[in-house]
Amino acid sequence: MSTSPHDMNFPPIAKVRQNFNHPEVDDPAAAAARVVIGSGIVARVPAGGRVAVTVGSRGIADLVPIVRAVIEALRSLGFRPFVVAAMGSHGGGTAEGQRGLLAELGVTEASVGCPVRCEMDTVVLGTNAFGLPIHFDRNAFDAHGIVVLNRIKPHTSFTGDYESGLLKMLAIGLGKRQGAAQVHKLGLPGLVKLLPEVGAFLLQRTPVALGLAIVENADDRPARIVAVEPEEILAVEPTLLAEARSLMPGLPFAELDVLIVGELGKNYSGTGMDPNVIGRLRVETTRDHPAPVITRLAVLDVSEESRGNALGVGFADLTTERLVRAIDPTPIWVNSFTSNFLARARVPLAMPTDREVVSACLDTCWRIDPAEARMALIPNTLELTTLWVTRPLAAEVEAHPSLDFETDFLPIPFDDRGGLDQRALFPESLRGRRAPR
Repeated sequence: MSTSPHDMNFPPIAKVRQNFNHPEVDDPAAAAARVVIGSGIVARVPAGGRVAVTVGSRGIADLVPIVRAVIEALRSLGFRPFVVAAMGSHGGGTAEGQRGLLAELGVTEASVGCPVRCEMDTVVLGTNAFGLPIHFDRNAFDAHGIVVLNRIKPHTSFTGDYESGLLKMLAIGLGKRQGAAQVHKLGLPGLVKLLPEVGAFLLQRTPVALGLAIVENADDRPARIVAVEPEEILAVEPTLLAEARSLMPGLPFAELDVLIVGELGKNYSGTGMDPNVIGRLRVETTRDHPAPVITRLAVLDVSEESRGNALGVGFADLTTERLVRAIDPTPIWVNSFTSNFLARARVPLAMPTDREVVSACLDTCWRIDPAEARMALIPNTLELTTLWVTRPLAAEVEAHPSLDFETDFLPIPFDDRGGLDQRALFPESLRGRRAPR
């Protein structure tokens, strides 16, 4: 590099706030209970029947109160509810790993007031169009009814009528490790075709009694909670997906020379960093999203909650040596070989310190003068209310109706060891809220 990290003239940055005016459910738990009680589930499940409630591995806001309220509502209707882990191959593809993931989300038998079943046993109900077996969770299949609870949001690998939602929970979440592997077996073409096909098959062959869809706003809070009757899921889910896409936050810039991401992690996105935010898909044979276009992307850390699962590090061009040291290869192997998307696990060039990472980004982003670089810093790809930007982005910020400057342009806060003070930059983020170590 032409410039060492020690003599780089770093451009100043200013704090910007994205203002989202989106709907929010006042009491998500009460809303969930209300729609369950008002649904047609009583006509589908016999009195005293066992009802499985799906819970996945994603960090849905108010997850524990929502699940507990659903359990209590089902019990008030005379049913015997239980939670079933519906997370495909996550947690290392083991019952112990999935129970541990649920516990990290706060979902335990004590917290939700019912049994939590995490066994990986499946039944094979048929074959899909490619001749592969269709696996389904045995605990859920043996129940008298299933409440498919999941949030609806754009998928991190493809665009279609059905992405991350109720059908995915059925086909992949309840498919456990074997079912998830089969749906992903043929890569992206298979995923696009098999999600609706297998989902529709399972709606006919399993005791699905209700869909409970959560649509989130830009702050990742429930904007709407909708009970969807089983016969309506195929028709209703695409409309809910369109609504979720319209509410999803993103970067407010179409082009950046440099993007610095504080942390990646499974608690922020199933792919560590959300491709819908960074514009990079890194799926074999598939083009990236048209926007944003980012010349140089770096990620500094893997979140504590991700427990060494740094899947998605392959989206970045540069990272830190400490992130590489923190990687646990086992869950990355499981996720990558289950999904059949391998590029996202590639480890990028690693630098000793944050300062050197930022310096390398500025030095290789195709700008002669670092002061000309359109650079933004974000805590992760989920929490996008606050970001920091360099001066070349000032005009776009001032012209954008949803953006406001909150500070003047200030020096980038590196400490004496070259570390970026992420807590100071993003005190409202998950990292900023964690207890200091």
